[in-house]
Amino acid sequence: MIVAIDGPAGAGKSSVARALADRLGFRYLDTGAMYRALTWLALHEGVPLDDGPALEALAQAHPVTFGVAGHVEIAGEDVTRRIREPEIDAAVPVVARHPEVRDVMRGRQRELGRAGDSVIEGRRRPRFVVPEAEVKVWLVADPSVRVQRRHAEREGGLAVDELAAELQRRDERDAANTHRASDAVEVDTTSMTLEQVIDRIVDLVGAVR
Repeated sequence: MIVAIDGPAGAGKSSVARALADRLGFRYLDTGAMYRALTWLALHEGVPLDDGPALEALAQAHPVTFGVAGHVEIAGEDVTRRIREPEIDAAVPVVARHPEVRDVMRGRQRELGRAGDSVIEGRRRPRFVVPEAEVKVWLVADPSVRVQRRHAEREGGLAVDELAAELQRRDERDAANTHRASDAVEVDTTSMTLEQVIDRIVDLVGAVR
């Protein structure tokens, strides 16, 4: 079974997907982390971020893998923590915009998703990567709540007002490429606890089993 989690930045995708995978005993696949891992490797190896073919070759040569507890690995390195650095935040959109990079990543995501019961989290995943997912969830939340959540995730990072501006810019940038699957179930997490969100999705999973 595949459960696909999507939605705007700060809606709780990562926390929900990780906790849901733990509850269900499924593998957790953070597809956004795959692009971050490739970005880290490109910077580490000195590959130009504007060179799509070179990045494609790098991605093909070093497939991203997920280790124990969702640890992210590439080229034999555990990069779980390193891919959350501000330098990666700034560079990953440049890497992810290359069509050839997205093609390689989508192929890898399909391969990982079909290898066993999985919770797949990331932008646009239900429609484009795993349209066959048995359960598709679209998480939403009030913008102010999304900002507070992102601020809590990034201790010592940007101020709240700076994060609010960043999220607004990201929403505007993503608008043209955000495609909610027609059969995705919307879950508004604004006033829900993490456990309540997980309970809701577990119910959806139980309904199709």
